[in-house]
Amino acid sequence: MKKLNRVANARRRRPLTTATKAKPKAPKLDPDTVPVGLNSGDDTAALLAEMHLQPIFQAACVVKSFNVGKDGSGPDLRTLIANLGKQVGAVIGGDLDRAEEMLIVQAHSLDVIFSTLAQRAAANAGVYMGTCETYLRLALKAQSQCRATLETLAPIKNPPVIYARLANIANGPQQVNNGVPSQAREIESQQSKLSGAGNELLPDTRAPALAGRVDSQVATVGEINRTQDGNG
Repeated sequence: MKKLNRVANARRRRPLTTATKAKPKAPKLDPDTVPVGLNSGDDTAALLAEMHLQPIFQAACVVKSFNVGKDGSGPDLRTLIANLGKQVGAVIGGDLDRAEEMLIVQAHSLDVIFSTLAQRAAANAGVYMGTCETYLRLALKAQSQCRATLETLAPIKNPPVIYARLANIANGPQQVNNGVPSQAREIESQQSKLSGAGNELLPDTRAPALAGRVDSQVATVGEINRTQDGNG
């Protein structure tokens, strides 16, 4: 009995502990999953089509596709979209520093490709002419692309100056006299003063012409002033 009482007293003195429920862990998002906010009445197919047609999303997919390792690891698609969005916003705001950096780096890369292919073409010259021609053609393509890249960079650094001529635009036909002698202008102004009516037309005070044709009788010259014939 004493032993049972000691066990019961020990249970009474033991503090009651409430079992804590473990909080459910949030599901881990796939780095290649792009969250799209959908409402109850939204068209899922239309929103997905719109997302896939966005240039930033397409560019992020291309960057990730070319940077996947053998184990399948690669950059986070959502992070790529966020970073590309920042760069696009900077360019729209007028900041072209990243564009200039990209073009000059690409030009250097193309120059290295040109030099490497040109050396390989030289190594096969005189031995394997077909291989030499292939390497040389690819080298010249890389050189052409390098030149085009630098030509694209030049107007960004030094925008061209555009000289525009002012055009005098008026409704209807217009006559512009350039270089009219001053004497001709004076004569024109004097004629305007003499007219007394500015640029208005003067009234026609002449008598109206007869409408029709009047044929006068024409006498024969011989009947009036006939020469005398000495023999008649």
